[in-house]
Amino acid sequence: MRYEIRVEGEMSETLVKAFPELGHVEMAGQTILFGPVVDEAHLYGLLARCQSLGLRVLEMRQLVE
Repeated sequence: MRYEIRVEGEMSETLVKAFPELGHVEMAGQTILFGPVVDEAHLYGLLARCQSLGLRVLEMRQLVE
């Protein structure tokens, strides 16, 4: 499965490095994290990481492969 997670604001390189398994792009005041998610536990772990870093998740969606 591949997912896209949109967070508010442009993430610093330090924050981006907290998600080494994901790619990222910055667009219109948002950062889009994207990449493979191996299972539901991994997905919830990514969301927990966002929360612990103070990132506001705007949207999360599974990408069509």
